[in-house]
Amino acid sequence: MPYFSVLIVDDEEDFVETLVRRLKKRDIDAIGVHSGEEALEIMKSKEFDAVIMDIKMPGGMDGIEAMRVIKKDHPLTEVILLTGHASVETSIEGMKFGAFDYVLKPVKLEELLKKITLALEKKAACGKSRIDGPPFPEKPGEK
Repeated sequence: MPYFSVLIVDDEEDFVETLVRRLKKRDIDAIGVHSGEEALEIMKSKEFDAVIMDIKMPGGMDGIEAMRVIKKDHPLTEVILLTGHASVETSIEGMKFGAFDYVLKPVKLEELLKKITLALEKKAACGKSRIDGPPFPEKPGEK
């Protein structure tokens, strides 16, 4: 059984599929969607410990707007923003609205795992985490 659950939200389908696959190899319950609206819809029926959210998504709701709704409806769910170099200022602004942190794209898996770990430690400090073991079991050849 996975230690915790993560929702990946990004309009780049290949990125989402690859990241979900790599997280699942580490026994993380990972699900990917491609818009802020999809994220909010799935969160009506499933709780996530963390959300990895791209800021810039074409059409509809951007990542900051979706994050604001998530933090309002699910205040204990930690949100880590994904951003390109051009929108670092937007990411910092997002942290003012409740994001846990941000990472620059392209992100290395190890860096993202560190951010997720820190977010889950924060959640555990509040007594609201389902973590019951080491969050990232070693997987040979996976980096």
